Amino acid sequence: MNRAIKSVHLRYFAILREQRGLASEAVETNAPTAKDLYEELQKTHGFKLNCNNLRVAVNDRFVNWSEELKNNDTVVFLPPVSGG
Repeated sequence: MNRAIKSVHLRYFAILREQRGLASEAVETNAPTAKDLYEELQKTHGFKLNCNNLRVAVNDRFVNWSEELKNNDTVVFLPPVSGG
């Protein structure tokens, strides 16, 4: 796994947007995978949802949590959506 520092672009929706107070941001991370990045963000921003309750997309495609992140990736964490 790649542990190099990389810049990733994050987009937040629904409850994650509310908890973070932002719709998007760029962060520097050495998280090798999408799951590692989310766990890092949970500690930093206090996100309450577990990754089992989210879907993750990297560069506009849904991926597994084990997806390796690369410099300049765009990562979106999608919480469940309710409504009707």
